[in-house]
Amino acid sequence: MRTDLKKEPRVFEVKGHKVYDWGKVYLEDSEMVSFVTKSGKECDFAAKEWGFYLGPSVNSRLKKEGFKVALAMNEQNQLYVHAVEEDKMDLFLAYLKENQNNRVLCWLDEWLKDEQ
Repeated sequence: MRTDLKKEPRVFEVKGHKVYDWGKVYLEDSEMVSFVTKSGKECDFAAKEWGFYLGPSVNSRLKKEGFKVALAMNEQNQLYVHAVEEDKMDLFLAYLKENQNNRVLCWLDEWLKDEQ
């Protein structure tokens, strides 16, 4: 793994939300980094020879970490995957309304609910 981190972030705004770009992480095949929230919940990102794992299993490990995983769509029909801390659902739902009129298409962590 190598990194190209900035001393000061590049700051830009998307639909009224500031984004702070701190740089890049370059992963080789089978390398992984974990991202940790303020509350200590983790989400991994791993490189493979065919692309990326964008996170751990949505109906097992992410769920155990306290995340709900949404497949959402904005008004331009662009799809996004969001890992939402369960106790911050109200913040997420407010974000969806104010950010390009997003809506949840389904909760991926509930997809196989009846089969588990």
